[in-house]
Amino acid sequence: MQVRTCSLTLWLCACLMVTGSMGFSAQAAEPTDDASREARMDMLEAVRQSTRDTADYTGRGTLSERVMQAMGEVPRHAFVGEDMQSRAYLNTALPITHGQTISQPFIVALMTDFIDPEPDHVVLEVGTGSGYQAAVLSGLVKHIYSIEIIPGLTESAGRALEQQGYDNITLMTGDGYAGWPEHAPFDGIIVTAAAPHIPPPLVEQLKPGGRLIIPVDNGYGAQQLILVTKDAGGKVKERDVLPVRFVPLTGER
Repeated sequence: MQVRTCSLTLWLCACLMVTGSMGFSAQAAEPTDDASREARMDMLEAVRQSTRDTADYTGRGTLSERVMQAMGEVPRHAFVGEDMQSRAYLNTALPITHGQTISQPFIVALMTDFIDPEPDHVVLEVGTGSGYQAAVLSGLVKHIYSIEIIPGLTESAGRALEQQGYDNITLMTGDGYAGWPEHAPFDGIIVTAAAPHIPPPLVEQLKPGGRLIIPVDNGYGAQQLILVTKDAGGKVKERDVLPVRFVPLTGER
């Protein structure tokens, strides 16, 4: 695997749940045994149930079968530590290194579904974390550019993605508030931590027809997952999706 360096200077990781650039393919490992396969199926059913339970908020009682297939193919256990292996396929956020978390599978599936990923899309992820969200996107889109502010997480996510054979993901350590203008515009943008407002650079880097999903803090202890869409003429619209709880976005405000 070729590693290319690039410099910038946001750590993000959902609670609900070296500077460098790495390239990684959608070759998710097969379940190693019947127990793992059954655990994945149980996780998918839990995601479907959570989707039904929140349909009054989100307007979506089901998620795309493409998204659900990608969720089932990604080996979530490869993105958590040894002490979390027995819990890897629970529909809950789990602790990872550097005091952070791997997002809840339902939230990963929901946010992925809301950007309407297509095979020719290029997506920006702000907050690589464990690498799990990027791995799910890998089988759905052409390429993912993912930014992480904690160098150690960039490194560990890169190792996990490389070990699983993903080669359409480029990672960088940096401040995701500013996005990644060199590779803009993006068909979709996923932000995995709560911002005090929607970062203008991310809206600017969204392609006409594109979709941005981001949790936003209202300043009073409540957060709302917000979908931002940009039409063909560049007009931007926002709509609330779901009350959530994420860790705060850090970096430029």
